[in-house]
Amino acid sequence: MRLTQNQLNKTLEQFDRIVKLYKDKYSGEPKRDWRTYEQRFALRMRQAAEEIEPVIEEAYSMISVSKRERGRPSKIPVVKKVLLLLIKEIFQLSNRRMANMLGFFTFMTGIYISYKTVERAYSDELVRLTIHNMFTILAKRKGIEECDVSGDGTGYSLTVTRHYRNEREKELKGRKADSKAFTYAFALMDLYTGMYIGYGTSLKSEKEAFREALGMANGTGIRIKSIRLDRLYSHQSITDEFDGGTRIYVIPKKNATIRGSPKWKRIIRNLLSDPFAFLKEYYRRNSSENGFSVDKKLCGWKVWQRRIDRIGTALLCRGIWHNLMLIG
Repeated sequence: MRLTQNQLNKTLEQFDRIVKLYKDKYSGEPKRDWRTYEQRFALRMRQAAEEIEPVIEEAYSMISVSKRERGRPSKIPVVKKVLLLLIKEIFQLSNRRMANMLGFFTFMTGIYISYKTVERAYSDELVRLTIHNMFTILAKRKGIEECDVSGDGTGYSLTVTRHYRNEREKELKGRKADSKAFTYAFALMDLYTGMYIGYGTSLKSEKEAFREALGMANGTGIRIKSIRLDRLYSHQSITDEFDGGTRIYVIPKKNATIRGSPKWKRIIRNLLSDPFAFLKEYYRRNSSENGFSVDKKLCGWKVWQRRIDRIGTALLCRGIWHNLMLIG
């Protein structure tokens, strides 16, 4: 198909109408059977509880420690620290509630653990490496070697006074969002299994979180066959982030041109040749939005940590829980 700028302009002018026609024809969603949903959720939680400690131990065993750290040895082994952090995230415990729960832990074990011990665990390098290894292990257990991917970002509140959606709208309109109010998370999801294959966080921008997630996915050796991203990534340079074999589905901006790299022209050609087929692939990215919705219901929408490294650890724990719930 020979591309012309007039064809592209005409398609983009009519794009809102094309989207409406597509949604009217294809976007009907089946009603959810809540009883079945709750039964599946309970089963997944039980399977995650059975798998969590073996996965932690396997992840820790992958780390080679060359020499002992200075100072007094920790009362709690690394695997138990990781377990404590994951429990804290899944039960959405605030600082005060976690401190109260630790009182019961001390009574049952005879080992005194202060809340500061748990907070410091978020920045413990061995803990962070173990959590990172867990992420890789869970993806590989599903046998994911190459996949069709959906990518999306979200925000977790660091305060109770602002809502992420409002700040996100500011960013899309070109206005600066309040970076002190939110931390960004970005997840790359395998559309077949629903597993996250890459996860990134940033206090600066969603795009920085995206590049971190992409780096993690590339580090696992998983090949991305195709990817779907929202309009924040609808620029020609997005093609530089992927190799030539990756099919990219983004909605071009209203002022897009056909000039650019062969990879960009491939996107335009796919859109112009069959807009409905293109949209059918593009809207598979709704799985990512649903994934974050489930994550926030599971682990909450607020991050209680303040230090940058601890925030990243807390959010990756939530990515771990997402994958643990799909391990069965």
